[in-house]
Amino acid sequence: MPSITNRPVIELAGVGKVYGKGEAEVHALDGVDIAIERGDFVAIIGASGSGKSTMMNIIGCLDAPTFGSYLLDGIRTGDLDEYQLAQIRNRKIGFVFQNFNLISRTRAVDNVAMPLAYAKVRRRERRERALAMLDAVGLANRAEHKPSELSGGQQQRVAIARALVTNPVLLLADEPTGALDSHSSAEILDLFDSLHSSGRTIVMITHEMDVAARAGRVVRMQDGRIISDERLKPFAQPLLAGAL
Repeated sequence: MPSITNRPVIELAGVGKVYGKGEAEVHALDGVDIAIERGDFVAIIGASGSGKSTMMNIIGCLDAPTFGSYLLDGIRTGDLDEYQLAQIRNRKIGFVFQNFNLISRTRAVDNVAMPLAYAKVRRRERRERALAMLDAVGLANRAEHKPSELSGGQQQRVAIARALVTNPVLLLADEPTGALDSHSSAEILDLFDSLHSSGRTIVMITHEMDVAARAGRVVRMQDGRIISDERLKPFAQPLLAGAL
């Protein structure tokens, strides 16, 4: 048996998700098999109704498959209760959303520190780690600003810093450039390139092929199934992941 550190970060085997019953039954996912290695940058692309959002929810431990198995960093998620799933989401996954999901009345540094508060990290350490992560995404001089005082691109950088502050094994991004102009989108994708180069494992959900093309691997979905899985760039598994 390989060690946990040598296993894929994501392993889905025969995963399906069914909504409704009888004539109203819908197979949002239909027997999906995929493994994503540590340090890879994967884009999951598909039209509305293709199953990519359902896949994201399952990968993010926000929903459970109807059948099949999902291992996250070697942990079988189907064996976990709700409390344990909440813990694994906070420790193992960093989420980045299209609309940033920042707390509007809270300073950037405190937004970034929020996951550490849930993890019961001491206040002084929370602030130190949040400031360090803001510096890593190029926003050290915006730590005391509220979201309304930041541009869309800056808000998304704060959201990325928040996603990374717990040093998760997976960065899961849902349409991360969907609310941004072309210049800010390019900056965010450049940041993802940098994170990937440092060894971060990134899964990005998108419907835009030009955004997906920035990843090293593109998985296309249609009608709840993977219809293609193409590597666009060479991939060498990093010796040490998560340097940034």
